[in-house]
Amino acid sequence: MNDLTILRQRLIDAESALHRLMIGELEVTVSVGGYGATTYAQADINKLTAYIAKLKSEIAAKEGRPRRGPLFMKF
Repeated sequence: MNDLTILRQRLIDAESALHRLMIGELEVTVSVGGYGATTYAQADINKLTAYIAKLKSEIAAKEGRPRRGPLFMKF
């Protein structure tokens, strides 16, 4: 697998984990490739959202699209 494929799979996994947290699961685990896994709980939604933004930025860079910084909104 190439780097872009790995990043896309990680993004899919992270977005799925975020969805599961949003619908009420207490914690989810996301694989981070050869580095093991990270477990996120409801309180870590902002960290998971930041991880998703980072992955999207890395994918855009590998695809040659212009990058922009992630936008974070707090309510």
